[in-house]
Amino acid sequence: MMKPITSMEILNAYKVLDGKALSHDEALALIRTEPPYLMDLYSLADKTRLKFSDPHICTCEITNAKSGACSEDCSFCAQSARHRTNASVYPLKSKEELLEAAKLAETHGAGSFCIVISGKGYEKANEEFNSILESIRLIRNETGLEVHCSLGILTGETAKMLRDAGASMINHNLETAPSNFKNICTTHRIEDRMNTVRVAKTVGLKVCCGGIFGLGETVEQRVEFAFALKELDVDSIPVNIHQKIDGTKLAESKITLTEILNAIAVLHLINPTKGIKIAAGRNTILADYQGLVFHAGANGMLIGNYLTISGRDIVKDRQLLDSLK
Repeated sequence: MMKPITSMEILNAYKVLDGKALSHDEALALIRTEPPYLMDLYSLADKTRLKFSDPHICTCEITNAKSGACSEDCSFCAQSARHRTNASVYPLKSKEELLEAAKLAETHGAGSFCIVISGKGYEKANEEFNSILESIRLIRNETGLEVHCSLGILTGETAKMLRDAGASMINHNLETAPSNFKNICTTHRIEDRMNTVRVAKTVGLKVCCGGIFGLGETVEQRVEFAFALKELDVDSIPVNIHQKIDGTKLAESKITLTEILNAIAVLHLINPTKGIKIAAGRNTILADYQGLVFHAGANGMLIGNYLTISGRDIVKDRQLLDSLK
């Protein structure tokens, strides 16, 4: 059993503010923080956020541009064809529909708009991929939004085409620690995901890459996950909290509020210059405490609806953002 963290270990972690890196053992001690030192950990993460990241809360909105019938077997996902869920199934939306969704996101105050599709990805261009490229160009021409894409596994060729069409960032999550990935997906490897991150960065795209807490991972694997993202040098880290969806294979998450906040704080301390964006689970599992996450290292959030789960009312989110100023 690990010994409780001491005040000296918290103080030693302040070296992050001087640009020094946490060791694996230091991060593991911090992620196990318990009362009375919880607020000391969160305060350090907040100081680090304010020093190295944009102090403003950035917002992003997504659209589920193609839903369901996915060939992959990710055990948490409602869109896998291996699961029987109530998730909608439909083909790629038209350019006009995606433009309308982007314009709505802009009225909500989003700074970026992400086109998300179900499926393994695009190793080469096809008719569907070319339609996505046309949608990116249209949205860039008719809105002031950054356009991001979450299209699964990509190659250098398809990544370059997205860049040339006007996309500025791709999202491709690791989902969990490399050592835990085989427990949640067997139809592709964590290396496939890592390679997509690498090729996207090679062609000049920014990369939004994070995952989900509560996928049966250990505390040690949460630290492993944070260091894997550091090694990949991702640009933005989205954090979701697992919510059991009827029909999926993965069991209900038993992660606690303290575990979530500790994991986010340590994730930021390991990646101090990267933005951390809170997505699914923000308005349900964090509930009345979601404001605290923005004083524990996070500096962004997903607004509007998620892929197969409804989000929070945009008026309430605006009130939250105003209260954090």
